[in-house]
Amino acid sequence: MTPAEIAGRAAEVRRRISGACDRAGRDPSSVSLVAVTKTHPASTVRAAVEAGLTDFGENRVQEGAAKSAALADLPGLKWRMIGRLQTNKVRAAVKSFQEIQSVDCLELVGRIAREAQGREPPFPVLLEVHLGGEDTKGGVEPEGAETLLREALAAASLCVEGLMAVPPFREDPEESRPHFRRLRELAESLRQRTGSPLPHLSMGMSHDFEVAVEEGATIVRVGTALFGTRASA
Repeated sequence: MTPAEIAGRAAEVRRRISGACDRAGRDPSSVSLVAVTKTHPASTVRAAVEAGLTDFGENRVQEGAAKSAALADLPGLKWRMIGRLQTNKVRAAVKSFQEIQSVDCLELVGRIAREAQGREPPFPVLLEVHLGGEDTKGGVEPEGAETLLREALAAASLCVEGLMAVPPFREDPEESRPHFRRLRELAESLRQRTGSPLPHLSMGMSHDFEVAVEEGATIVRVGTALFGTRASA
């Protein structure tokens, strides 16, 4: 895709985000757009940068690290790890990404904290919550979120930015609303119980991000709406 094509698609996504914010009485500047570039080549990311995008999400450590290295000449890019993270890839993830959104167990908290020791400022993470009961999806169960959060808050090398979720895909975006609402309500409960501000909710993708924004998303992860249908992984 050309930079102009991507810029047009990005403008449409931002228009829809703004509309959802208007409906919810929110400021559109409170929502960050993360361009998901899974399976798209570095050349597409370069075109996206030319189109004005700087915030990118990758599902796999090796793929994201390769793109980050290939685009090292472009300053100011932010790479977020949004896919399931294996513990043996934590070192590479901390090296190549500026944020990990898929922290879902105590072991990951410990490993990321060790790899991030000495970093200033502390390394940003989001805790992924398992919503919808799908065995193929990662995330801590909601009832275990407080224990995981307290462990992450106790790690001086980590900064817990909020919660993330990948609810089940539904053709009708309205069917995702209860999951988004549940994540927002869980965050509100955790703030009250732990005192952590948890400023961010990462939820919503190409087919349902407007509903997610209406329910409080501050980060939406959009791939197809920006780049078209991706190649098979």
